[in-house]
Amino acid sequence: QVQLVESGGGLVQAGGSLRLSCAASGRTFSSYSMGWFRQAPGKEREFVAAISRSGGSTSYADSVKGRFTISRDNAKNTVYLQMNSLKPEDTAVYYCAADTNLMRRRLGVRAIEYDYWGQGTQVTVSS
Repeated sequence: QVQLVESGGGLVQAGGSLRLSCAASGRTFSSYSMGWFRQAPGKEREFVAAISRSGGSTSYADSVKGRFTISRDNAKNTVYLQMNSLKPEDTAVYYCAADTNLMRRRLGVRAIEYDYWGQGTQVTVSS
């Protein structure tokens, strides 16, 4: 079992920044690839970013590339999402997720590839 708890969401003006954190339980955090997804009202959950077990490989959605940065600290069992130059269209509930499939060779970009999820944290960007 993996428990994930997100924090760091809030209300910010367009152009501002936020850093989301996701704390994971368990002693095998470094065995999981981690991802961030978001879901806006009336829309499907969409991929934002992912990071490999070691942190050496990352992947981003085109919509956030160059503005968001995913990172992880395996000693603290935590993954982060630094969000800069925020836009109103970034408004959503943000979820972190863990991919515990040790056989997967690439970073997952689909929600179905992740088997543990946090409860989500709301990010609202005002114009």
